[in-house]
Amino acid sequence: LNYPNPFTTYTEFFFEHNQACNLLDVEIQVFSISGKLVKTLKQTILTEGFRSQPIAWDGKDDFGDNIGRGVYVYKVKVTTPDGLSADQFERLVILK
Repeated sequence: LNYPNPFTTYTEFFFEHNQACNLLDVEIQVFSISGKLVKTLKQTILTEGFRSQPIAWDGKDDFGDNIGRGVYVYKVKVTTPDGLSADQFERLVILK
């Protein structure tokens, strides 16, 4: 999930998992409703419990430009060091 949602200039992504005390590679891709990829966030996180630390996003695309207001879809993909992975799609709303 991301919070706040809707947002204007800043949101954070969180997720729950079953890989406590493990390094996780996280990829978050934000798509327009038409399916165009507008932003990719990649981060490796060390988990302590069963909820991820927040991954921040400023609402800008891969070129550093503000994206327009509206509804977007995002995909969170999480991969463990031994190759296990899971992904999930969700919606977010930008009110700029």
